[in-house]
Amino acid sequence: MSQKKRIAIFGSTGSIGTQSLEVIRANPELFEVEILTAQTKDELLVAQALEFKPNAVVIGDETKYQKVKDALAGTDTKVFAGEDALEEAADFDTYDFMMAGIVGFAGLKPTLKAAQKGKAIGLANKETLVVAGDIVMQTAVENRSPIIPVDSEHSAIFQCLVGEGRNAIEKIILTASGGPFFGKKPNFLVNVKRDHALQHPNWNMGAKISVDSATLMNKGLEMIEAKWLFNLKPEQIQVVIHPQSIIHSMVQFEDGSIKAQMGLPDMKLPIQYAMTFPQRIKNDFPRFEFRRFANLSFEEPDVKTFRNLALATEALFKGGNMPCILNAANEIAVWAFLRNRIGFLDITAVVEKTIQNTAFIESPTLEEYFESDGEARNFAASLIKL
Repeated sequence: MSQKKRIAIFGSTGSIGTQSLEVIRANPELFEVEILTAQTKDELLVAQALEFKPNAVVIGDETKYQKVKDALAGTDTKVFAGEDALEEAADFDTYDFMMAGIVGFAGLKPTLKAAQKGKAIGLANKETLVVAGDIVMQTAVENRSPIIPVDSEHSAIFQCLVGEGRNAIEKIILTASGGPFFGKKPNFLVNVKRDHALQHPNWNMGAKISVDSATLMNKGLEMIEAKWLFNLKPEQIQVVIHPQSIIHSMVQFEDGSIKAQMGLPDMKLPIQYAMTFPQRIKNDFPRFEFRRFANLSFEEPDVKTFRNLALATEALFKGGNMPCILNAANEIAVWAFLRNRIGFLDITAVVEKTIQNTAFIESPTLEEYFESDGEARNFAASLIKL
């Protein structure tokens, strides 16, 4: 890497964004920050901008624009605000690599814009491909926009496939920790509260993804994302519970051989790999030691108790706008759960009823994806009486 790679971090104040900045902080000779964006955390965004001196920042919440602008008045950083500004920033020519770390459906538009520009994208926003994977991947192919997965599972598969371009995949095996309620039954889950769901045993993640992990929806969304990332048929995607989170995922080839990518659960590793690909660089991250792990175990997921995974699998096989509907309903339900408006098991009920009551479209346009998203959100919200 002869010159510094210019990085745009969309969602810089979230879990992926802050860890991306840790990687950049540790490697100032390799990276410089060009764009930072946040939705509401204006004070953290300002602190990041003062440290990393980006060319531009975007605050999604327009009511906080003046506060951010005033705080950065003595710098050369340009300040923008609002949803449209996110797309406009993604359209800039001044960056080389986008870290797509915005959580949820909100990440779709800027990521699609970056793909249209032919930018390299580190994709940490799985919802972008869940909602409109066909359109996003086609756009990336047409504009030669490399999409490098950042989710630990998809990064693992990506790493296993390096050098295997001519070899057919028989199936991929996505590993799941099982979350904080692994082995629990509905009579336990009915009393689960917000704080319980956020206590993931292995990973340090944001609130929304932590809840998705607890319901196993996260793994369902990853199945749908994997279909588009790796051009797979639904029946080629398998999920296994692996409580230790050491094997991040596996690929089985047509000769029966299985390749696995392993390591301690630390998101900075797939973040760094995406930012430096195809190179690997040194770091001081903790190393996995076989001698400290007596057992690595694997089990079938309990889809009767954690029905979100079954719903997501149905959406994967049905295709069309069904994954978009699933995602929209889940985002509303998780939002309500995090605010103590509904119970843990109600998340699945809201998703299932929304799927059953939102119009199915077999081959949607981008505009129809947005319409389906809005329709599903409105229906889900009506169930919760928001």
